[in-house]
Amino acid sequence: MKKYSKSGAYPFHMPGHKRNALLYDGTMPYEIDLTEIDGFDNLHNADGCILEVQSLAERLYNVRKAFLLVNGSTGGILSAVRAMTNRGDKVLVARNCHKSVYNALELCGLNPAYIVPNIDNNFGINTSITPEQAESAIKNNPDATLLIITSPTYEGVVSDIEEITKIAHLHNVRVLVDEAHGAHFPFSKAFPNEAVQSGADVAVTSLHKTLPSLTQTALLITNKEELIEPLAENLAIFETSSPSYVFMSAIEKCLEYCQNQKAFEEYIIRLNSFNEKCKELKNIKILGYGNDNIKNHSFFDFDISKLTVSVRGLGISGTQLADRLRNEFNLEPEMVCSDYVLLITTVCDTQDGFERLINALRIIDSECSVKELNIPPINPKVPRLALNPSECYGRVGAFTKLENSINKISLEYVWAYPPGIPIVAKGEVITKEVVNAVKEQTESGISVYSTKGRVPEEIYCII
Repeated sequence: MKKYSKSGAYPFHMPGHKRNALLYDGTMPYEIDLTEIDGFDNLHNADGCILEVQSLAERLYNVRKAFLLVNGSTGGILSAVRAMTNRGDKVLVARNCHKSVYNALELCGLNPAYIVPNIDNNFGINTSITPEQAESAIKNNPDATLLIITSPTYEGVVSDIEEITKIAHLHNVRVLVDEAHGAHFPFSKAFPNEAVQSGADVAVTSLHKTLPSLTQTALLITNKEELIEPLAENLAIFETSSPSYVFMSAIEKCLEYCQNQKAFEEYIIRLNSFNEKCKELKNIKILGYGNDNIKNHSFFDFDISKLTVSVRGLGISGTQLADRLRNEFNLEPEMVCSDYVLLITTVCDTQDGFERLINALRIIDSECSVKELNIPPINPKVPRLALNPSECYGRVGAFTKLENSINKISLEYVWAYPPGIPIVAKGEVITKEVVNAVKEQTESGISVYSTKGRVPEEIYCII
């Protein structure tokens, strides 16, 4: 791309900036923003330089086929769900899936049956989907054709994909794993096994989330020969026909970097060092770090790259902790919840970054005191589905005050982002627990969004 931009070739083609030097201000890479001109291959029919990048991804992830995604894991999820189902199919869905999965259910006219993960009572996060839960769901829905699971979760919780896949395949159920937060798994034995290597039929993984690539770049990967063509056909629907060459070159650079084994070895050393220093913390708990033993949690496996910092019983909220990290220590977290703050680490984090974080946590920890918490065990409920998501499309409803919406059917999705997991999904009956969850989030200073944009005041539902 750099070589071509200096070749003197004049562009009587897109993009409209024409690589005009008058536009260069050091912020936008106009000079290398190319399109499908001669010699630069085609994403949807790759046989040249793009194919070389795909081949590199296939070698690194040890898969039969890797598709480059330039509109994030969302495009991969939509494409995979449509490629792996027929309209009207029954689909088993972990209820902590990203909202893109629910959009796929609606677009593809699928009938979902939800699997609700248990809650870890110490940190208030979702635990693993167990093989027993998967088997029960399959037996209760013998007509199901696909199982969709998020692993790892935002907080790094991993499910037993190998055992779940064995069970699913015995019943002719395919398995799709949203592995958006696990792109780094293949590059160190300190991380869990990746989904496709564990038997999953298809996985989607976001390079930009936990590896050094640009935002919006991801991979769709599979070992199933029979799925390659359907996946390609659906990517041509859901992925742009004008892919960014800047993004695709970022994928190439990322994959080349990931061959640097020493970089990942040094990263694990930094994580282990941070873990040791966390043992000094008296009050603040970090999931799987310091004095918190991951064996005390109901997880099949855990991704050590995620730092979930709990404030339960410390007299401050997750929002207040995030504000202190941001305003006093110039540290910006990934996600804020009422009970915890999530920080993402990657191979590109520096020792200085880890030192700044542990120093900030030491100071905040010294100012906190633990209060005895009497939190009753949380028993998550399977939401009552009155309508399939696809049946909600075009339905006429009305905006109703949140407190008056209990027992009505939602015609929109309501979620906090991140992580983008619906608090209530289209077609579900709104419960008192849903209303309380929305109120709790907003009162804690966390932004809650909805399809129609009026939550938390009103929700669009069937009267």
